[in-house]
Amino acid sequence: MTPKKHSTIIIMSDGTGETATQVAKAALLQFGVQENVQVIRTKNVRTPEQVEAIIEEARELEALLLYTVVSQKLREFIRITAEENRVPHLDLFGPILKVLTAYFERKPISKPGLLHQVNEGYFKKIDAVEFTVKHDDGKHLEDLDDADIILVGVSRTSKTPLSMYLGHKGWKVANVPLVLNIEPPKELFKTNQDKIVALTIDPEALADIRKERMKRLGHGLDSREYADISHVGTEIEYSNQIF
Repeated sequence: MTPKKHSTIIIMSDGTGETATQVAKAALLQFGVQENVQVIRTKNVRTPEQVEAIIEEARELEALLLYTVVSQKLREFIRITAEENRVPHLDLFGPILKVLTAYFERKPISKPGLLHQVNEGYFKKIDAVEFTVKHDDGKHLEDLDDADIILVGVSRTSKTPLSMYLGHKGWKVANVPLVLNIEPPKELFKTNQDKIVALTIDPEALADIRKERMKRLGHGLDSREYADISHVGTEIEYSNQIF
């Protein structure tokens, strides 16, 4: 059977319509007609008046109506109105909600747009992690103002591990090392100081941490100052003066 040259599918959703759109496109691939089919997405449909207007358009275009709506009452209104207007239609959400209701023995909360909210949170977290990785150890100070949190401290005060932890919590974090006798970057003083968190540590504890790191990395005698308690104490005092 040759498909209509101007076939149309209207997506009706109480959210973004992305779910139904992807399902429709995946199904169209099985018929090889995707290039001949116009897919129209209608978002945030929450009222009978909106439904009536969309179904009227579907009737005029001789379109197929696919819908994902969580409200059982509105889904029933869509079904009845579509049948009265002889618009072919398919409820993509109702059947699975019915099966899940029976399986879990509980009613759905029927709140539109939850998937979009989840995705939004997920992508926000991804952006935060990418930002945090990019701004580790004083890199890309030119956009330090975009950070939510700026961690500052001398070497081995857990700036990077804490940055990664906070990044996975959705915070954009930059960390900036302080090095003895080297002027801190000017960007650090120009940005919003409320974002800055100063990391400090007991000198003896820091010396022990550095000694263990030197052992793991196989550093020789020329690196001993790095873990020397006197040198470490001077670094901590230097950082406290800056803080």
